[in-house]
Amino acid sequence: MKLVILRRDGVINSVAAPVLKVADWTPLPGAKEAISRLLRDGYRIVVVTNQPAVASGELKIEVLNRIHMKMLDAVRQKGGEIEAIFICPHAPEDKCRCRVPSPGLFEEIAERLKVNLSGVYTVGGSLDDVKAAQSAATRPVLLRSSGEVTANDPAIPAGVPVFDDLAAFADALLTGQMPNP
Repeated sequence: MKLVILRRDGVINSVAAPVLKVADWTPLPGAKEAISRLLRDGYRIVVVTNQPAVASGELKIEVLNRIHMKMLDAVRQKGGEIEAIFICPHAPEDKCRCRVPSPGLFEEIAERLKVNLSGVYTVGGSLDDVKAAQSAATRPVLLRSSGEVTANDPAIPAGVPVFDDLAAFADALLTGQMPNP
């Protein structure tokens, strides 16, 4: 199964400020093109994202849908496609099963897409993303574009590859240079 699971914030778009309105969504350099290259090589792309601002009322679901439409349109303009976006609309204190780092969204991906996630790459920008990937038996990848990790961070588990951004990950994956788990 050629599938890549992407976190949204810090992977596809900037995390300089919370994305609470359509104008706040700003793609990271090279991210849209990386998604396009992955698609051309036969990868299916899905996105998982925590959206606690929906629970708090700061973000209406209709606005979140428009934000995601902007993201989808921007990716499509570069020849890419995101097959599905899986969201957790809960606050951290809700202790739901779908909020990353819990594996609920990953279980939903497996069920809805009828796929086995074993060996699928999950690309994120935080240690919570690594925990989520591991709990779902996927292969975690970290990006420095999130601003939350550095290549030599001692908290990163051994064997988790770290790249500057989504474009660098795509380069490594598409040229067969991903480290073995």
